[in-house]
Amino acid sequence: MLSSLNLSDELTIKPIGFIRTEKALKFNARHQPDEKNPETNILEMLPGDKYQKALQDLEGFERIWLIWWFHRNKDWRPQVLPPRGPAQRRGVFATRSPHRPNPLGITPVQLLAVQKGQLLLGPCDLVDGTPIFDIKPYIPAYDAFPEAKAGWIDEVDAALVAPPSFKVEFSTQAEEHLTWLRKKWSIDFRTRLLEILTRDPTPHRTRRIRSRNGGLFDIGCGAWYAVFKIDGSAITILHVKPSFPLKFLLDPERPNLPDREAQLAFRSLWPDFID
Repeated sequence: MLSSLNLSDELTIKPIGFIRTEKALKFNARHQPDEKNPETNILEMLPGDKYQKALQDLEGFERIWLIWWFHRNKDWRPQVLPPRGPAQRRGVFATRSPHRPNPLGITPVQLLAVQKGQLLLGPCDLVDGTPIFDIKPYIPAYDAFPEAKAGWIDEVDAALVAPPSFKVEFSTQAEEHLTWLRKKWSIDFRTRLLEILTRDPTPHRTRRIRSRNGGLFDIGCGAWYAVFKIDGSAITILHVKPSFPLKFLLDPERPNLPDREAQLAFRSLWPDFID
């Protein structure tokens, strides 16, 4: 049937612009935009009068849809492990996973301003440099169906309404590490740690939680790991450590490793916390 449509095996699409955000790591880009925390992002359109004309009449819309590319993913999986809910694999078409046959993403964002050659946008879930393929206006009468059922996600959301199952505390050493990262390097993942661990600290590949020797665990937070222990419903963050080995940090062939200087400084200050 498909062959009768005379479709090519490949279709060509080109970006119309690129997102500029402060999110260099996927860890920093939440799975859905969080508008409780204001931020401004920029969609830089490709140069050319055509793109400027195409933005005409967009002012007045409060929100727009961005259609974009998961440009950091190289393969896809028919079943994936979503970060939300129990460790259960789901069919990729029932998720928002980036690991798709064609890694296209769609995100509704606040439109703050239309300027020459760029759009100012509110919170988004895109990392810096994400290619944008199209822009469409968000029309509430057509695009919003708040009463629609959301399958397994409804079950997960119902569970999240309940009070957190775990309480997280920070050791003196962990407080020292986190305060140093925040004040010296403007690196702060405390809120994200609490968000994940108070709900479910069990090992989970997508949430980057692993078992360690000695009954300990760690969780990946961008370019860092937080090591913790579990005692019943109590979780204690013991310390933080860099995620990259020293040979990577010193390798001139890896110039774009995130938080390189901060990790090297951490190693000098706290060598005892390096595996």
